[in-house]
Amino acid sequence: MSNKKVGLPKGTRDFGPKVMAKRNYIFEIIKNTFQKFGFSQIETPAMENIETLTGKYGDEGDQLLYKVLNTGDFLKDVEPKDLEDGYKKTSHKVASKGLKYDLTVPFSRYVASNYGQLVLPFKRFQIQPVWRADRPQKGRYREFYQCDADVVGSNSLLYEAEVILMIQEVFEKLQIKDYTIKLNNRKILSAFAELIQCQDKENQLFVIIDKLDKIGLEKVIDELATKGFSNAQCEQIKDFLTISGTNDEKLTKLESLFAQHNVTTQGIEESVAIIDLLKEYEYSGDELEFDVTLARGLSYYTGAIFEVKVNNVSIGSVSGGGRYDNLTKTMGLDNVSGIGFSFGIDRIYDVLEELKLFPVESLKTTQVLIAHFDKECLHYSCSIATALRKEGISTEVYPDNVKITKQFKYADKKGIPLVIVIGSDEVQTQALVLKTLATGEQEKLSLNDLIKKIKE
Repeated sequence: MSNKKVGLPKGTRDFGPKVMAKRNYIFEIIKNTFQKFGFSQIETPAMENIETLTGKYGDEGDQLLYKVLNTGDFLKDVEPKDLEDGYKKTSHKVASKGLKYDLTVPFSRYVASNYGQLVLPFKRFQIQPVWRADRPQKGRYREFYQCDADVVGSNSLLYEAEVILMIQEVFEKLQIKDYTIKLNNRKILSAFAELIQCQDKENQLFVIIDKLDKIGLEKVIDELATKGFSNAQCEQIKDFLTISGTNDEKLTKLESLFAQHNVTTQGIEESVAIIDLLKEYEYSGDELEFDVTLARGLSYYTGAIFEVKVNNVSIGSVSGGGRYDNLTKTMGLDNVSGIGFSFGIDRIYDVLEELKLFPVESLKTTQVLIAHFDKECLHYSCSIATALRKEGISTEVYPDNVKITKQFKYADKKGIPLVIVIGSDEVQTQALVLKTLATGEQEKLSLNDLIKKIKE
């Protein structure tokens, strides 16, 4: 037998039973919260046509798209000159499809394709994997799950407020207490770009500002300078990014700044309105921080933007999203506004592991193992297992006739808390022995009493 190890591509992982139990614990909390707020589930394919994906994520995002080679002779349309012109000229001829980078763009394609049949506002959620050709590191993977909730067909800021409420509810159920929900508005950033007269480099400005948390203020300013922003512009950007105070104070300072330069923006009004709506929902606002430095690199955002970071852990942001007004336009559907956000399931998993917040019960799969002494007892075990399963009790029957100690070891290794022991006496009397492995306590019970006991 060969000793050669079969490995996985970097940035991908297998999930064993214990990990899947923990992941499903997170999925269920998120799914239940989405449904509680009136969202319905859909799915879209792993692949999309490449023209659906490109041009939606900015230049850096486009470079992280996984392209899928055409079947058969994928080089048949490639000319020698294409190869001389570089990969950008060649790639669209060899790959007409790509793996989805996120769930928002495929959702927008779904809306454009099915718009006439949707009940508006249309509220959907998706829990599916996405792929990015990124450099793998802690908390960053090439294949990972996103949990998205989006609303299309309404401009109401009510949905911005409810995004924040859903984030708060999920974190409360996951028992994550120390976290920050950052809020900003792309209209504020666009107005600031107008103020410093760099509207032509607006997206470039946003992408660099979005790196602030990772590289720090000085390196952001250095990068802006190398991209052609003047010293005066860099100073204005520095002052803008260091605006401080409470949420209300920051918004007041921004109003004053824009008024001095005769620049108007709806972004401030929208931010104030969202905070006021949250008060109507009796949201305390303790986790909410208005942050002018939040830019979010994706180019399709047009209004409010969100990002969530758990404090005092080694993981980056675990959730983010925002308002987008023009995403379906490139797909033939105009004037449709949307608002959405996503939970990064893999990062939330890492946070819960680091903070040791997974409850013990999230790992439990089988509640009861039925152990037996011989073939006759094994056959009787099958009827007992059927009775327990009908009552919703997850049950296993040990399959082989082996020593009872080996059957107990199996239950212990698998984390099964209860064992029913069946010997010839139990078959004759129909009184069953129930053993709790953690304490060693055991008692004889009728089947009905045993079911009641387990359910307790």
